[in-house]
Amino acid sequence: MKLNELHDNPGATKKRKRIGRGPGSGMGKTGGRGIKGQKSRSGVAIKGYEGGQMPLYQRLPKRGFNKPNRKEFAVINLMIIQKYIDAGKLDAGSITEDSLVASGAVRRKLDGVRILAKGEITSKITAEVTGASAGAIAAVEKAGGKLTVTAPAKSKADAE
Repeated sequence: MKLNELHDNPGATKKRKRIGRGPGSGMGKTGGRGIKGQKSRSGVAIKGYEGGQMPLYQRLPKRGFNKPNRKEFAVINLMIIQKYIDAGKLDAGSITEDSLVASGAVRRKLDGVRILAKGEITSKITAEVTGASAGAIAAVEKAGGKLTVTAPAKSKADAE
């Protein structure tokens, strides 16, 4: 097989319809928009309009609340930590948020790292993180390790 012989399967791609390109195209003159009216003109956005009736999105009740300054934690499971220890990317003796980021186990710290109990941990680890589930703490202590939960660092929003 050569690069110049590569092609899509028949029917995999479809040419886009070019509107407003003359009467021979079948999509000339009005370009499929019909004659006159609001929808035939440019700059019209009437997505939720129901002809004067109260639109559905306004009739439905609004519920819930999204806290604007809530904490966002990077989440990691115990099985991932065990996998990284087995691969030699993490030192079981001292696991910190910075070491988790440096090893690639978590991408970034955000407001802190939270350890969850999914999977098994067999290594005796000593970890210091911002958050951990009760199940994760119990699993680490069962394996003979220690999991310390520290208070999250104060962000600029908290200081004000």
